[in-house]
Amino acid sequence: MVGCMDNLFNNFVVLFIVVDPVGVAWLFAAMTHATDRATQRRTAARGVLLASAILFTFFFIGVRLLHLMGISLSAFKIAGGVLLFLLSIDMVFARHSGLRSTTVGEQREAEHKQDISVFPLAFPLIAGPGALTTVLLMTSSHASDTTHWSLLVILLAVLLSTYISLVIASDIVRALGETGANVISRLLGVMLAALAVQYVIDGVRQSLNLLL
Repeated sequence: MVGCMDNLFNNFVVLFIVVDPVGVAWLFAAMTHATDRATQRRTAARGVLLASAILFTFFFIGVRLLHLMGISLSAFKIAGGVLLFLLSIDMVFARHSGLRSTTVGEQREAEHKQDISVFPLAFPLIAGPGALTTVLLMTSSHASDTTHWSLLVILLAVLLSTYISLVIASDIVRALGETGANVISRLLGVMLAALAVQYVIDGVRQSLNLLL
């Protein structure tokens, strides 16, 4: 029971760090600074709902997709762990790559869009490669129905916290500033690095067990 709770807590921490509500709120505030509060709330709601649809799709059918493509769970754990480790490096060094945020070209495109809820807010800022990988790792590691529904609650909690962060994005920017946001991101990045390595270790161990 204790081990199961620890796994659920780890899954929450990983997904929360990968989605990074504070970092997304910072970018959201920068992209919507010229709009009023009501428009910001509507954009935030649409973005989170669309991201939820993407993440829920992967949550319910992601493991089946892996089986259809002939990808073993151990192989995906190793690949996912490597991807999350690269993400953690970006966070520790406060770099913005296509894994965690929009690229320069995508930012230029977003500046000329009236509605940013689909792109880049829903994808790739909220439901980006890291978040999709994390959701698949979560669901592939737990088979029981009770744990599966617990993971769904975790996903909903992270999405709700992201929406709240977007609604109060301007307040977060004023309170933390860029330096404060980067400090938090670096601390979370160190935690994510350790958890990513654990995913790789688990995947390698499973692969070795299959060979022996």
